[in-house]
Amino acid sequence: MQVILLERVAKLGQMGDVVKVRDGFARNFLLPQGKALRANEANIKAFETRKAQLEAQNLETRAEAEAVAARLDGQTFVLIRSASDTGALYGSVTARDAAEAATAAGFTIGRSQVALERPIKDLGLHGVMVTLHPEVSARVTLNIARTQDEAELQASGKSIRDLAAEHEAEAEIEIASLFDEIGAATAEE
Repeated sequence: MQVILLERVAKLGQMGDVVKVRDGFARNFLLPQGKALRANEANIKAFETRKAQLEAQNLETRAEAEAVAARLDGQTFVLIRSASDTGALYGSVTARDAAEAATAAGFTIGRSQVALERPIKDLGLHGVMVTLHPEVSARVTLNIARTQDEAELQASGKSIRDLAAEHEAEAEIEIASLFDEIGAATAEE
């Protein structure tokens, strides 16, 4: 199906481009979302008359998105989740969780604007892209921890796994010293 794009669509084209897409993509996504019109003579003429208005509206929303992106870019949001001792989460962190954390911090973000590169299934710091406008995006960091104290440790640069390894090494040294003391006491008798 031939459609006229009313706004920039990633991996498809710019505003005003006439592109050929699959019928289902056009009927189920582009047309209902108001991102495109069917490419027929009447719609092409209607688009030409509305083109200046659409471009002005696009510039306005882009400017607003850039202002929000300037505040949002580089932000870190803390999510407290339950996890195993090895750092594996019981469940995963979704785009909805990231959007809710940003909303709680005072930003208006929908879950469809959050792009996870892969499912988040372990503790730590994870980078996430937030698309505020087809031409504007920001990168935020999700700090996923079991407690607020762990989140602060992770933010300072230490990983939970490193801390667990340090505690395990300390415990092994303590156990070894106890066995040494017991061995020394039996040798004296």
